Amino acid sequence: METKEVKFSGFRMNGFLALFLFLFVWGGVTAWCFTVGETLFYALGGVMVLLWIILNCGYMQLEPNEARAMVFFGKYKGTFKETGFFWVNPFMDKKKLSLRARNLDVEPIKVNDKIGNPILIGLVLVWRLKDTYKAMFEIDAQTMASTGDGKSANVGNAVANRMNAFENFVKIQSDAALRQVAGQYAYDDNETATNELTLRSGGEEINEQLEQKLNERLAMAGMEVLEARINYLAYAPEIAAVMLRRQQASAIISAREKIVEGAVSMVHMALDKLSKEEIVELDEEKKAAMVSNLLVVLCADEAAQPVLNTGTLNH
Repeated sequence: METKEVKFSGFRMNGFLALFLFLFVWGGVTAWCFTVGETLFYALGGVMVLLWIILNCGYMQLEPNEARAMVFFGKYKGTFKETGFFWVNPFMDKKKLSLRARNLDVEPIKVNDKIGNPILIGLVLVWRLKDTYKAMFEIDAQTMASTGDGKSANVGNAVANRMNAFENFVKIQSDAALRQVAGQYAYDDNETATNELTLRSGGEEINEQLEQKLNERLAMAGMEVLEARINYLAYAPEIAAVMLRRQQASAIISAREKIVEGAVSMVHMALDKLSKEEIVELDEEKKAAMVSNLLVVLCADEAAQPVLNTGTLNH
């Protein structure tokens, strides 16, 4: 992702040093004012108070994984990322941003899969700001972060509102990316004749595609997705009952296939053992009857009721 962010290279000073110098100069000027006339004293005092207020606007502090987008009368001067307490040009607009990772749990949305079945799908993702210039100036984050009356909030609320605006942007783009990816695959492999990748069985591959689509959409806003995973997947309520019966039928058929396969193997083994050990001589008709009886016993859902033959095999 091409970045437009540059490092702030303007004048900056340690905040504690600047505070000490300003207090020293303030004390010296105040002492000198007592030596001049009363009129000049009040004039200089008013100027010093105004100057002190202006200079105090230059202080700022940054914690780890925070940044300030520095703007001087509408011109971007770079991004300040050093942690600590600093003093810069008081006329510099210092827009505070958080570079920390944030979670977003996207509520399940209804989409149509590849073959048109309505499904509910949701995701959870981890994202963060990567390019502060794009985040601040490529999208309308500042207007979205303003308060309801159109005025800027205090610094803490302004940062929270700005990050909430970014999160809302990510949420909308996540919704679009999720619809795009979900529409390319079927819900389950039972829906397709071939062994294609599906939403249910795709796992990491589906998550990687989702992460790629999200990064493509969020690149313009200077954001990156660190991880994206589907955390909810189900049929829509209107077809959920029908699909459940279909899955149950498929499970029953698969189970029956296994039972029949095992029963045929056991019958074959029984006939071979009787023949090899010469326990009894069976003609083709009796073999067919024995096979039929064994299959009924082995494949029946309920226990078989035996019938004892007290006669001979010829009867």
